[in-house]
Amino acid sequence: MLMRHVAGLNAGRARSIAEWREQKGPFINREQLKLVKGMGPKSYQQCAGFIRINPQTLQSVKSSLEPAAAAAPEKSAAKKGKGKTGVSVPTSFNPLDQTCIHPESYHVAHRFLSFVGGHVDQIGSAGLRNCVESKVKTSCVEELARTLDTTPETLKLIMDGLTQPPGFDIRQNFGQADFKRGIVSMSDLQVGAVLTGRVENTALFGAFVDIGVGRSGLIHKSNITLDKLPVSQRRRSLALGPGERVEVRVLSVDSQRGRIGLDLIRVLQ
Repeated sequence: MLMRHVAGLNAGRARSIAEWREQKGPFINREQLKLVKGMGPKSYQQCAGFIRINPQTLQSVKSSLEPAAAAAPEKSAAKKGKGKTGVSVPTSFNPLDQTCIHPESYHVAHRFLSFVGGHVDQIGSAGLRNCVESKVKTSCVEELARTLDTTPETLKLIMDGLTQPPGFDIRQNFGQADFKRGIVSMSDLQVGAVLTGRVENTALFGAFVDIGVGRSGLIHKSNITLDKLPVSQRRRSLALGPGERVEVRVLSVDSQRGRIGLDLIRVLQ
């Protein structure tokens, strides 16, 4: 259910990934996604950066694979069948597969590690964080990006991926919204009521907010005006982002269609 919402995936591909895992065991690297039924080059390119290899999975299967790996040279796995003409992928672990770094940027990540004197096995360690911070202090991100022949945005993402602990989830820092007591369903809502909630998702037409009634309300973009936003958020392409706490006013409640219209009052810091 979660994977079907990932870029490049749909219900069918998500189901195929789950079935592959049930039949063949845990994925040990991102490249193995290419072996999944229905996973073409474009789908892989879109989803690979969002699907990570679980550190606990690696720890549990690595010990059982190491004896076999030591006894025989590494071979690439291949699958031939419907829709596949012989896809070969490595069977080794890649620490970068546990990060937010996209496989297309792995070569830049390796160049950056060499540049700061680090190694992939140090991902998330205090030592590597110190190396990265020290290098950034002496050279700005823009200058480092030019040296590594990449963009500042890509380099910032790479630095995040290398300094965050393996398996880091940005959502773990999301606190719980302070929902109003006594308002637990749409039938409890009244037009004009002022509530607090947390942004769940954003789109070009507005932001969906969880207000604790089992159904997200929509703040239409016309109600997200500059005067309601902190100065730091007024230049962003999407003014509100997932996880942000907001104070809202109920504009409309349509129980039959399950729709709640909200007005943004302010962003809570």
